[in-house]
Order: sequence, then C-alpha cells, then structure tokens
Amino acid sequence: MSTLDTITHFINGAKSDTTSGRYADVFNPALGEPVARVALGTAEEVDAAARAAREAFAAWANTPPLGRARVLAKYLQLCQDHTEEFAAMLTREHGKTLADARGEVARGIEVVEFALGIPQLLKGEFTDQIARGIDAWSMRQPLGVVAGITPFNFPVMVPMWMFPVALACGNTFILKPSERDPSPALLHAQLLKQAGLPDGVFNVVQGDKLVVDALLEHPSVQAVSFVGSTPIAEYIYAKGSANGKRVQALGGAKNHMVVMPDADMEMAVDALMGAAFGSAGERCMAISVVVAIGDAGDKLVSALQQRTAALKVRDGAAHDAEMGPVVTLAAKGRIERLIGSGVEQGAQLLVDGRNYQVADRPNGFFVGGTLFDHVTEDMTIYKEEIFGPVLCVMRLPDVGTAVELINRNEYGNGVAIFTRDGGVAREFVRQIEVGMVGVNVPLPVPMAFNSFGGWKRSLFGDHHAYGPEGVRFYTRHKAVMQRWPASVNSTASAGAEFAFPQMK
Repeated sequence: MSTLDTITHFINGAKSDTTSGRYADVFNPALGEPVARVALGTAEEVDAAARAAREAFAAWANTPPLGRARVLAKYLQLCQDHTEEFAAMLTREHGKTLADARGEVARGIEVVEFALGIPQLLKGEFTDQIARGIDAWSMRQPLGVVAGITPFNFPVMVPMWMFPVALACGNTFILKPSERDPSPALLHAQLLKQAGLPDGVFNVVQGDKLVVDALLEHPSVQAVSFVGSTPIAEYIYAKGSANGKRVQALGGAKNHMVVMPDADMEMAVDALMGAAFGSAGERCMAISVVVAIGDAGDKLVSALQQRTAALKVRDGAAHDAEMGPVVTLAAKGRIERLIGSGVEQGAQLLVDGRNYQVADRPNGFFVGGTLFDHVTEDMTIYKEEIFGPVLCVMRLPDVGTAVELINRNEYGNGVAIFTRDGGVAREFVRQIEVGMVGVNVPLPVPMAFNSFGGWKRSLFGDHHAYGPEGVRFYTRHKAVMQRWPASVNSTASAGAEFAFPQMK
C-alpha cells in the first residue's frame, strides 16, 4: 500500500475515492519525486457526478441570479483568504515560482469578480407593441450540466475561467483537472461548499482519458469547455460535437513578438524575458518566437544572450527563483530533444539549457533558459509548440514580411509588436490574423470583463473563454412573443389566418 496521501474525487458535496483501483503519482517537479497520489476515475465516477449535477440543477437554476452571485461573493472572499494555500499547491505540484503562482490565483479571482455581475449580464431585451397587441422579449437560460477539462499549466486559474461564469448563469458543473497537479481542484470544491453552494452543483472527477471520454459521451453533459494542446482540442471538439454537445476547445500556440528597430530595446528585452521564460515557458500565451526587424536583431540578441544565461533557475519555493522546473521528466526530455533538433537543423544555439543542474535539487526536472538565433520557418523548433523555456530569434527585413510569416502559421493565439510608431502598430493590429494582440504588451491576456481566445488552430468552437463570450457559451437564447386574449368589451377575434403572419 502507498504511504502517500491520496487526492480524491469530490462528488455531491463530499470527497470519494475511486472504484477503479487505479492511481497515479503526483510529483514535485523540483524534487523529481512523488509527493501524493491521485485517484483515477472511470465512467462510473463520471455518471455519479453527472447524476448529482442533474439532480441539483433545477433548484440551482431557479435560484435568483442575485442569490447565486451572493454565494460566489462568499467564495471570492475565501479564495482571497486562501491565496497562499493555492500558491503553495501550485509550486509543489506544478513547479512554478511562488510569485508566479500568486499571480495565477489573482487572475483567476478576477473572473469570480466578473461573475458577481451576473444579474446585469443575464438581462434580456424587450420590445413593446411589435404588432397590434403583441409584445416580444428575449432571455438567456442555463444549459444544465456542463463540464470543464483543464490543463496542468494553470490548475487554479483555468478552471476559474469556466466554473464561476457557468455557476453564476445557473448551470451545474463537473471539473476534470489535470492528473499532474490535481490538488487545487479539491480546494476549489471545499471553498465553494463552505461558501454555501448546494451539494451536487460543483463536482470534481479526477482522471485521465477514460474520464475525458466518459464526459464527452455522457448524455447529461450539455457542454464541454477545454484548454490544452491542439491535437486534444481538435479531438474533444469533434467527439463532443458528434455527441450533440456545445464545445469550446482552446488549443496550442506559437506566439510571436515583432520588435521594430525603433522599439525601446530595454523595454522589449525585459518583456521577452518574462514572456518567454516565466512559468518555464509552460504558458499558452508564452512568447516563443521573437521576430527582429532590420537592424534590431544584433542589439536584441546581445542583450537576450546575457540575460538568458543569467536566469536564476531554482526550486519555485526559493525566494530568489526567476524560473522553476518543467512539469515532468517526460516534458524535460521532449524539450531537450527539440533543442537538439534545432542544432541539427542549423539554428545558432547561443544559450543551451539542456542538462541543467540545480545544486540542492539534483533530481528535479530542470531545463535552463535556451536561446536560438537565425531560426527559419522550416525548422522543427519553429513549427512545433515547444512549451518550455526556449526562445527562437528570427530576422526579417520588414514588418510586412513578419505579418505574412505570422499569418501563415497554423496557430493564432497571441502576438505582440514593440514599436514607437503608431501607424505601424495600427496596421499590424488590423492585418494580423491572431485572436489576442499586444502593442508594447508581451502577454495580451484579456481582463475578465473581455474574453480570451485565439484564431485558426488555437480555438475549436464559436465562443471564447470567460467574459461576455463565457456568458453566451453557458446560456441559451430564448425569444418570446406574447399576446393576451381580448377583454370582454373588445372586438372578437378576426378568425384564423392561413397566410404567413405579417406585423401590421
């Protein structure tokens, strides 16, 4: 029997172990050793969660929006009170630095703050007297049981892109977190229960592909929201849609940052260091390619080489850590193989992060900051999403060529341009085929009252995440037309009308 603590499911208001007998180790990436184990569910756990959510739906949907918002207000306060606990979980199971972890929690909390305005956001429209004696209005109503399948890189924040909006709209929710860092999902569940959320409204089923497929196939699940890699996003979109579900599936990215010769180079280098190497590059909005225009390249590369080599790579719990480990040994191996392919294909490796050692963490999954120059479009390190601390520098003659390069790329998640020229920036924003654009902002992640989402193969489905798009995703539009019978003193009915009705 394992002596490690077991991270379980949370179904119908209580923790429950798995019936499958299957478990997976949860690692501390800085130590390179397991610190817990997680129960892996099956279709049986999914069905139990779906039944609980279905039974809880009617009462929760009939709770006035203000009542639902008040529960979320209590949950908001609890999240703020437990920020350090969430952050410690992130550092322990994901590896990111404590400062980065606190930032993740804060960005998730912003979505809860947005969801508190749900009474305003659910208002419909009313038109008096659209025809003689007829009024019309619209309303938005919840879908029912909805599910979220979330990634390892933001185990606190990405679920909070989903369930606060879904719950505020009157849905019930099943969360399937990543099995690599599953603890934050249980803390979410416990805090929601403490805030007064009725049992069954929010459930957590831990697991792997068996649970994902069960959610995509379960007849009670009306919608699925997903964030992860593009191949899995495409799979979830296809299978969920084939089963009649509403699906939003956010996929991978290859985010570029264009640096013009007139840019503030110090500002651009600072931005690149954080955007490329923050969270060890394990962000869907990380900058992995910098496109240096004209003579910007030499100045930029010189500064980046010095700064990349000096990165403080540590256990994320260390007070001076700038970058922690990557999430698994397999991720470390994949990233290092891609670095090797870049060398083999002719890119100039200026800083090599392979075989990186941290003195007091010899078994940790560390990859040092890595910098390539003279990368070309045909290289694997350009074409694949590396999802690690690897920054590729490309050199192009002008911004028009850069726009063409970025628009050819299969991904369209995020992009940035650094320049002092307002005209160049304006045309770049208009012409670029990417969902989120930054001008002198390296990570243009929208605030909670906007919506997050990419274009092309970075998003499958019609709705972006959270914000107004999230409200539309988690509700259905209903149009109503109303006419009352004539009063006793009014003229009798004109009789049946067999022609298509016209508004007169």
